[in-house]
Amino acid sequence: MECVFGLVGKDFALVVADTSAVHSILVHKSNEDKIMLLDSHKLMGASGEAGDRVQFTEYIQKNVALYQFRNGIPLTTAAAANFTRGELATALRKNPYSVNILLAGYDKETGPSLYYIDYIASVHKVDKGAFGYGSYFSLAMMDRHYRSNMSVEEAVDLADKCIVEIRSRLVVAPPNFVIKIVDKDGAREYGWRETIKDTQVPAA
Repeated sequence: MECVFGLVGKDFALVVADTSAVHSILVHKSNEDKIMLLDSHKLMGASGEAGDRVQFTEYIQKNVALYQFRNGIPLTTAAAANFTRGELATALRKNPYSVNILLAGYDKETGPSLYYIDYIASVHKVDKGAFGYGSYFSLAMMDRHYRSNMSVEEAVDLADKCIVEIRSRLVVAPPNFVIKIVDKDGAREYGWRETIKDTQVPAA
């Protein structure tokens, strides 16, 4: 029951993801961070099969870093989105990845942006987007309350409304979420919304 959603505000982009690692009827952990920092000004929120999600996002992260190391300049957010789409398209004909991605970034020339990339390698630049079962509720909330010139506080408040809606209406709702923001000052973690904390098992 994964939930990843994001939006673009006045001068920033925000991505929210649940933090549950599940398999079948089992919850393995409740603090799995599914939003990867690609570089100083890019975030990649991903949902899908755990192995595909981790392997593919790390692969993209390392290749973005390699490009910057070789060329001395970072990829723009649009270039990173198209590179990601290209890798998914190549894999689609061989060994496809079951992973959906929201790629958020900030560029000096163009400002904040958000790209919606699904498992069959389609890419769209969007103002708001979502993946997973939580998308039914988060997209409805964003359709109702989203504005293009939102402040950080307004966007976080909208994200909280989406989280409350998911928790109250989704039959198997994830308990914890992480919120990350990218703007001119870089990509960073904004906060967690937790109802369950993983407990440490004492050593025998």
